[in-house]
Amino acid sequence: MILRTKNIRAFISQTSENISFIHTDEQVDEVINFRFCTEAILKDIHVTKAYLQNFLSEYGDSIVVAGSESLCRIHVHTDKPAELFYTLKDFGTITLQKVDDMIRQHEADTHRKWNIALVTDSTCDLSKELMEFYQIYMLPLNINFGDNHYLDKVTITPDHFYNLLDSSAYFPKTSQINERSFTNLYSHLASHYDAVISVHLTGQFSGTYLNSLKAAEKITAEFNKPITVIDSKNVSGALGLIVLRAAQSIEAGVLFNKIIEDIETWKKNAKIFVSVKDLKYMVKGGRVSKQKGFIANLLGINPIVSMDSNGKSVLFGQTFSQQANINKVMNHIEKISSGKTVWNYIILHAHNLAGAQLYTEKMRLLTGKEPVSVVDISPVIGMNAGSGTIAVSLLFN
Repeated sequence: MILRTKNIRAFISQTSENISFIHTDEQVDEVINFRFCTEAILKDIHVTKAYLQNFLSEYGDSIVVAGSESLCRIHVHTDKPAELFYTLKDFGTITLQKVDDMIRQHEADTHRKWNIALVTDSTCDLSKELMEFYQIYMLPLNINFGDNHYLDKVTITPDHFYNLLDSSAYFPKTSQINERSFTNLYSHLASHYDAVISVHLTGQFSGTYLNSLKAAEKITAEFNKPITVIDSKNVSGALGLIVLRAAQSIEAGVLFNKIIEDIETWKKNAKIFVSVKDLKYMVKGGRVSKQKGFIANLLGINPIVSMDSNGKSVLFGQTFSQQANINKVMNHIEKISSGKTVWNYIILHAHNLAGAQLYTEKMRLLTGKEPVSVVDISPVIGMNAGSGTIAVSLLFN
């Protein structure tokens, strides 16, 4: 271009637009003021760099704003990455993000509770308290609303997700966790743990499991440490229960190979039933045709979605109200529970706490137990099931 136009200033301006992330292992001080080391690339920015600098200073420290007025890389240490990025979307287009949990990295270095590390992905629906207590490592799937990119449950909360699902002009798309992210995590864990167990959402939904497996094979060969990657054939709360039971086995000192063997059994004993309140999200996502969606909504049909033994989603049933859905699922659970014991269960919802409470009451009567968690359902299911969805996951002994 410079030879054709002889415009040196334009050439310099254009080259300054090339910005990318460089992977670094940031040193973590003993005193961590803010938990998350956060980076992003913004384009089509309609605020000044000075405004961005001041805005970021409200959320944390170690702030860097580098690049041009239209394309720049930002860096900030913060405790609230999701709130930060939910506002940043109004300043420009978020094209890339990278977030490192410095506290979890520091725990691996100096305060790990056990010698086996447990890894999962963001479709695993467990409470933050349980994830924290058991030091479970979670990598986020990618969520895109148009050109805006987010990291599931890290730079976008389920609450933010469902707000955008209703308000955004774009229907969201998800993408798998790449192999490099797993390679970076496994190399770090192999330096501090004796072994790693990694349990993921069904391979029928995402290539995440395969990328995790490829990375594990490389790091296992390099460090000579066992890293076992498992396709749970499940998702959301069902995956959460498998991960929780594995965590409790690690806590109890169960041997690595026995835990792997047990997980294969738990996979078969985990169930999830998702009650869809409104088919418009399935229509938007292309899962249901507009014609069928129109007829179903006209008749007031509410489908119930579950998972089969191969990890594929299946239509379990359909009724004419969500209350009837709950009754149908509860009747089925009571039937399949005959002669079995429910180890525990999780109640899930998307902006439907009242429905979640109703499910909890019925499950409490059936099992005599409180749910291990009542949480927002994973966006991977929620993006198609939509707001108002309620679900129950359970794991038999």
